[in-house]
Amino acid sequence: MAMITYKFKISAKQTQKDKIIETISLCRWLYNTALEQRILLYREKKQSLSFYTQKKELPLLKKEFPIFKTVHSQVLQNVLERLDKAYKGFFGRIRKEQKAGFPRFKGTNRFHSFTYPQSGFELKGNVLKLSKIGDVRIRRHRKIAGKIKTCTIIHKNGNFFVCFACETTKVAVPALPKKSVGVDLGVQHLAITSDGEIFENPKHLRKNERKLKRLQRSVSKKKKGSNRRKKAVRLLAKLHEHIANKRRDTSHKVSRKLVNEYDLIVFENLNVQGMVKNHHLAKSITDSAWRNLIDLTLYKAENAGKRVVLVNPYNTSQMCSECGTIVKKTLKERVHSCSCGYIEDRDINAAKNILQLGLSTIKTVI
Repeated sequence: MAMITYKFKISAKQTQKDKIIETISLCRWLYNTALEQRILLYREKKQSLSFYTQKKELPLLKKEFPIFKTVHSQVLQNVLERLDKAYKGFFGRIRKEQKAGFPRFKGTNRFHSFTYPQSGFELKGNVLKLSKIGDVRIRRHRKIAGKIKTCTIIHKNGNFFVCFACETTKVAVPALPKKSVGVDLGVQHLAITSDGEIFENPKHLRKNERKLKRLQRSVSKKKKGSNRRKKAVRLLAKLHEHIANKRRDTSHKVSRKLVNEYDLIVFENLNVQGMVKNHHLAKSITDSAWRNLIDLTLYKAENAGKRVVLVNPYNTSQMCSECGTIVKKTLKERVHSCSCGYIEDRDINAAKNILQLGLSTIKTVI
């Protein structure tokens, strides 16, 4: 079984929007209070609280604060479960000797959603029935495959969304692919295939850079806590969201085309975190969103019964795809020219090497 998430925009009435915002606010209060309870108990008595212990206290909370009766019981339980996962993640990182990152209190800008984990929601056509909120319309732009397991309501930058996590059956992956392609990811071009197809890099961040700087200056000039600053922050957040959506849309289109046309897609297993330490290329690498493209291709290929392979990028741009000779090149050299007589675009040559590595990996596994 595999999980896939569908996201749709909500078209709700103003009263329903207010109710969603109020529910998120109550869930945030519960999260922060439960976190404070855990911290104080450990600080004073060196005792830890479990998820189940805090869950049993919810009926008492509703008696003390009747407003929590307006929130579905499983939504409140899910808030405590989120906190428990944060604690488990914290201790897990300590065991692995990683940067721990203790669970933090959530401000209004860090808590945007609540989840119905099992019940409390029902989808009929374009109408979603939410317990304690009512019937809201959704813009259902595509069909939902599989069984809906959870329903998450999100409010961010003035917009309302619903996410359905669905359980689907995995499609069998063919042992030997019929059509294969190697993909070289770059900064000048987003992706270049071994077949010579070029996907241009839209450079969404670069195109909106002047606008971003203007809005950032506007925020810095406003007095902290003022309504004008809050408005400026909202405008800046909307632009950042717009850029992220455009970037994600590009990745969706490229990944869909690759999955539709090929049975095997081979990418380089790039260390993006290490690459962004190069301050000359960091912004361009981040704007290209290579990891997002690979992740989207991975899940789409899995659902379509296709295969994605990640290979070691070592020397893929320096090696000749015809004879295997190492031909040293600087970043400025865009043409691969080998002593064997093979001349090709640098990126297409790299994509062919990536494909050969991917095919050899599959043969070794089989």
